[in-house]
Amino acid sequence: MSPWFAKAAVVTGFIAVGLIRMPHMRRSRRIRIARSRTGPRETTRNRLSQVAALLPLVWIATPVFAFADYRLRPLAFAAGGGFLAAGLWLFYRSHADLGESWSSELEVREGHRLVTDGIYGRVRHPMYVAFLLFALGGAIVIPNWVVGPSFLALWVSVLALRIGPEERMMVEEFGAEYEEYVRRTKRLVPSIW
Repeated sequence: MSPWFAKAAVVTGFIAVGLIRMPHMRRSRRIRIARSRTGPRETTRNRLSQVAALLPLVWIATPVFAFADYRLRPLAFAAGGGFLAAGLWLFYRSHADLGESWSSELEVREGHRLVTDGIYGRVRHPMYVAFLLFALGGAIVIPNWVVGPSFLALWVSVLALRIGPEERMMVEEFGAEYEEYVRRTKRLVPSIW
């Protein structure tokens, strides 16, 4: 199977992520920041996410990683495409459910409310699960021994740096309401973890 199928799937996925996020970014910019908890750790996380996004694009546009290419198998393409699609659906759903409470940074916006319904009624961090599914799909669909696994490893690192600080911020902001929410929902996998 041609690697162009994988390249098309990755580019399509990135375009879909941008289209899903764009209206939320525009709306978010119009809502004043009440409190921000950005710092060096958040800056590191942002840089890692930029590298994670850039790596597959370098693989697509240049021969830099060609030494590690392997043949794309139809079953791997189908499985990876399934994870990419599931990640995109969950990414869309979590943005839609968050509404005006969404922010790309560790920030609380004016009028921010704790969202505990929709997909957030089942898991506390569905958007991070979406990133993990998307990254797993990318790792499977990209037929390159360096880029595929690195894409997944970088996103796991990004989320590992983000979840703890975000949960601490939510406890500080919403106190007992968030602690009750933590007791009745799992972090990433419904009914498990």
